Amino acid sequence: MSSNQITAQKVPFVHKVAFGVGMLANQMFPAVLSIFMVVLVQDLGFPGWMWGILFFLPRVFDSITDPIMGFISDNTRSKWGRRRQYVFIGAIMLGIAFVAMWQLYRENGVDYNFTYFLLWSFVFYLGLTIFSVPYVAMGYEMSSDFHERTSIMAVAQWIGQWAWVIAPWFWVVMYDEGWFPSADVATRQLAVWVGIVCMLFAMVPAIFLKSKSTIHANYAPLNIKTIGSSLLEILKNFKEAFKIPQFVKLCVSTFFIFNAFNTIAAFSFFIIVYHLFSGDAGAAGVWPTLFGSLASLVTTFVVIPTVARMSRMMGKKNAFIASQAISIIGYIMLWFLFVPGKPYLFMIALPFFSFGIGSLFTLMMSMTADVMDLDELKSGKRREGVFGAIYWWMVKFGFAIAGLLSGVIMTVVGFDASAA
Repeated sequence: MSSNQITAQKVPFVHKVAFGVGMLANQMFPAVLSIFMVVLVQDLGFPGWMWGILFFLPRVFDSITDPIMGFISDNTRSKWGRRRQYVFIGAIMLGIAFVAMWQLYRENGVDYNFTYFLLWSFVFYLGLTIFSVPYVAMGYEMSSDFHERTSIMAVAQWIGQWAWVIAPWFWVVMYDEGWFPSADVATRQLAVWVGIVCMLFAMVPAIFLKSKSTIHANYAPLNIKTIGSSLLEILKNFKEAFKIPQFVKLCVSTFFIFNAFNTIAAFSFFIIVYHLFSGDAGAAGVWPTLFGSLASLVTTFVVIPTVARMSRMMGKKNAFIASQAISIIGYIMLWFLFVPGKPYLFMIALPFFSFGIGSLFTLMMSMTADVMDLDELKSGKRREGVFGAIYWWMVKFGFAIAGLLSGVIMTVVGFDASAA
């Protein structure tokens, strides 16, 4: 079975699982990274503004390199095809960079650790780009059948979603002195295991999903001139896409909703530890973990099926508005249910809170496809790649802004982990 060759044949389930194992790595690396980032402030003394920059700059870099990697992958001529070698190389870069970036020692000082972590973050996100861009393209190329593609992505997303269920449990291990003497020691050692295991998972699609040779394919030559021309074309497509008001609404909605969710998610550990448990991370136990893990489980098994059913009953737009209204209720409930001494109360809000992110990608991706149909009627062109790239660029940029905003808020409120 070729991951490069377009085919309408039914894809073997084992190939779908092989692709899904890659998605687990694709999700697990950033999921664990977001958990470990707490240690920078909580245990290594990073001020809020440093934390914000470490969230922001590497992700902006990631959003810039993605389209470049897309062009390179699309136009690669080799006996291994267009994707496999990049997935394999990117997997190795991810594993090495993840292990290296977390080898932080308190005695080296905050300034040195900040610079060290920032530089390795750029290497990590470059590896993520080299891996993820051709990896996602492999999935689209496994079949030309609409329903079979949906099945491929459904299997992959189901496997990948478990990363967000598993990752929060690292908090329990990191702050349990029975496991590690301190959280910074925990991240140094756990990073080795996470990096190696996820690197091997990321290699699975490159090893088991075969591709046919593209040596004789008629692709654009890979040089500075053609890559530069591709970037100019991307900027032109940005301008054209944002002339479509429906697409602008989708992008703006995604930006603010995803930004709000990630800002709250970034603070969940600190709110639970400092507001509910007076700064004692050990006493907080599993509660920070339950916030992230239960929210992911609710999203996977309750919200997404419910939103899909709502969409069929009332239409996508109305389902989206209703879902966001439910989510707003959840955000308001969290304000009142984060009660010191009663940490279990916040779990009441999680099903409502989860409707925001759960409906966002379930409905927005479908509505983006509808916008592509509208654009095709007007322009005569079918531009899935353009709209998909721009939409996901907005997602990544929103993630970067959320991280920066988190750092700004921590700085403004004068957060000091040592003052607890």
